[in-house]
Amino acid sequence: MKKKDLLKETIKHIDIKKYDSTELIDAMRGMSFTSRDTARAADILTMMCREKECTNILTVAGSTSAAGCMQVYVDMVRNKMIDVVVATGATIIDMDLFEALGFKHYVGTKENVIPDTKLRELYIDRIYDTFIDEEELQVCDNTTYLLANSLEARPYSSREFLYELGKWLHEGNSVKKDSLIQTCYECGVPIFVPAFSDCSAGFGIGKHQWERSNEGKPYLSIDSVRDFIELTQIKMQAPESGLFMVGGGSPKNFAQDTVVCAEILGHEVPMHKYAIQITVADVRDGACSSSTLLEAGSWGKVDDELQQMVYAEGTTVIPAIVSYAYHNNCWKEREYKNWQRLFQK
Repeated sequence: MKKKDLLKETIKHIDIKKYDSTELIDAMRGMSFTSRDTARAADILTMMCREKECTNILTVAGSTSAAGCMQVYVDMVRNKMIDVVVATGATIIDMDLFEALGFKHYVGTKENVIPDTKLRELYIDRIYDTFIDEEELQVCDNTTYLLANSLEARPYSSREFLYELGKWLHEGNSVKKDSLIQTCYECGVPIFVPAFSDCSAGFGIGKHQWERSNEGKPYLSIDSVRDFIELTQIKMQAPESGLFMVGGGSPKNFAQDTVVCAEILGHEVPMHKYAIQITVADVRDGACSSSTLLEAGSWGKVDDELQQMVYAEGTTVIPAIVSYAYHNNCWKEREYKNWQRLFQK
């Protein structure tokens, strides 16, 4: 068994512009259980996008980007449905930058089909039933290392570093032209990664810091508190806000907490008016990823009227929800909010 035998069939990212889910969502609205929840989530996303002054935040945790939803998120940004992105480092670097550099995710197998010890021998990483080439992934490490070396040695927010990465891709260094990082740069949409070291960027910037410190030279660092303040600044200036949350984790709580942070900073802001969370996490363990939107209301983070939990694996419902909003043209009268301008000197 060789690596080339396993890395043959690429993951195909669904294009919601080609598939109109309106009839499906309208039919689900009259059903029960997750179908009805999914239809209501589609309605709320449509309302979020129709409210022109509402700043919409996409939060992404988990591996839906690698699994085929990468183009969905790009289309949401390109078509003015999303104004801010908060995500895990894996989503932005290990999956999106990875493909921007010309690499692919591959259809793989679940556990116990091919021993994971064998995959390790071949330098193939497994994400459930998706394969990636570890040697190619290390190019992401090196890319962030080289970018860190090229920038001024000082603290950066993850937003600021990813802006520079988007600029670098935009200037002709990308193979895939519609990556999320590059699209956000071109549309003025800030990307925040609250746990930026937890991905290939951690390896790349870590190597940069290690070498520079050993040489007695100043080095670049990532200031996660600055991330929090910057995202809260957006919340303080936005008349209303809405959340479209895939999974949970730190991106979910990071975005929700801006309401509380603004209060601590002496600014009274409204709770997030709209909120959708798509998750498979069980509420009974009390974890952040599984905490409901109603629970967030007790913290003063999310209004309780226009919110919807959808208990489903993301790739099964995200395309239908977003396709419905897209094909109902809720985005056509919106303008790019270009929140990046808030931080430009």
